[in-house]
Amino acid sequence: MLDNLTNRLAGIVKQLRGQARLTEENIADALREVRMALLEADVGLAVVKDFIAKVKEKSLGAEVLQSLTPGQALIGIVNAELIALMGGTDSANAGAAPQLNALPINLATTPPAIILMAGLQGAGKTTSAGKLAKLLKERHKKKVLLVSGDVYRPAAIEQLRTLAKQIGVDFFESDVTQKPVAIALAAKGYAKIHFHDVLIVDSAGRLAIDEAMMTEIKAIHAAMSPIETLFTVDAMQGQDAVNVAKAFNEALPLTGVILTKLDGDSRGGAALSVRHVTGKPIKFVGVSEKMDGIEPFYADRMASRILGMGDVLSLIEDAHKNVDMAEAAKLAEKFKKGKGFDFDDFKLQLVQMRKMGGISALMDKLPAQLSQAAAQAPDLQEKQMRRTEGIINSMTALERRKPELLKASRKRRIAAGAGVQVQEVNQLIKQFEQMQKMMKMMKGGGMAKMMRGMKGMLPGM
Repeated sequence: MLDNLTNRLAGIVKQLRGQARLTEENIADALREVRMALLEADVGLAVVKDFIAKVKEKSLGAEVLQSLTPGQALIGIVNAELIALMGGTDSANAGAAPQLNALPINLATTPPAIILMAGLQGAGKTTSAGKLAKLLKERHKKKVLLVSGDVYRPAAIEQLRTLAKQIGVDFFESDVTQKPVAIALAAKGYAKIHFHDVLIVDSAGRLAIDEAMMTEIKAIHAAMSPIETLFTVDAMQGQDAVNVAKAFNEALPLTGVILTKLDGDSRGGAALSVRHVTGKPIKFVGVSEKMDGIEPFYADRMASRILGMGDVLSLIEDAHKNVDMAEAAKLAEKFKKGKGFDFDDFKLQLVQMRKMGGISALMDKLPAQLSQAAAQAPDLQEKQMRRTEGIINSMTALERRKPELLKASRKRRIAAGAGVQVQEVNQLIKQFEQMQKMMKMMKGGGMAKMMRGMKGMLPGM
């Protein structure tokens, strides 16, 4: 996400290398590049002008620390202004401590806490309702009820019903003959009787903003008095997303924004524009099509990612959320007792990495210097991981536990079973043996040796 902007800003830092200090001339040159980078990222012109003016003012007015190069100094100012632009201290998440279960929405009310989803058709509103329900159920232990008030779009109710079943939350039945306000009120009554903590109302979307749509959602809002009214907007719509956000913000007392499909847009300018236009915080971002592909939005972390500094806090949270800590502890204990590292352990590491979104998701959150090589061919690496797992799956349980048994005839059988060449099996065994050596170094306390030997350990790295 936001790859183009990240690359352009990295180029600006290189451009300032060799400069002794920030001057009006080199600041003007650098800001011209920043302006072009933001416009190419589809950030609104008014937003860009305001942003550049603030960066220029601070660059010329502030004394730069002697320990910083001009490039570092300018990027520091740009980083601070990006944080302010996307939420700053007003954001529900900006500057937040790295809490694993931090929740950017307000549920402090008499149950059920009502969340109203608003947005255009095709923005990912229904899917976001399901993702949010899953997050509230699994990470915050809430009893959630989903209801669809979209009586216009074909199969909208069925889509939400299917999602509710898939993620294991309750669904309030409705049909196209009912009025949306009546559906919402009936669901509220049901949620109270059945002690639901949260009721998520998926309102109807339209293909474009129209008066009937706005009147209807205003009526639902008045009848339900939701504690959260979340506007769902598609990051890939670019400037259209900003115009739609402005219209909804004028019609409804929005409490926040969900920015969807951020993973599908290398420009991502909507992330920088929506908060500025609406004055409402971006609370969540959709980062994949999977049902767990929703993350709380942190302005400071997003700014770090845009500037190529990575997002290590989110990486740690992903690990805590997706990695099986019991299995990790079991593996650590195994090494401690001096037992060998086998192919079952190797496969477990691949599975854990896939749970965290695979190599591409991992690299997206690492600083640019670390992820640059891997980012050149993420699809190739993901494919290699799948092939590696296929080879391991073609081994017998005994072969996985005792890799020393893997002689020529067994290798041929494994290659045939996995649909690969024998050379690939040999290559995997070589990688595995290198990793075995690395694990022995860990056991012996040779951490420095292990770090030097890590290159090439994992498939596709």
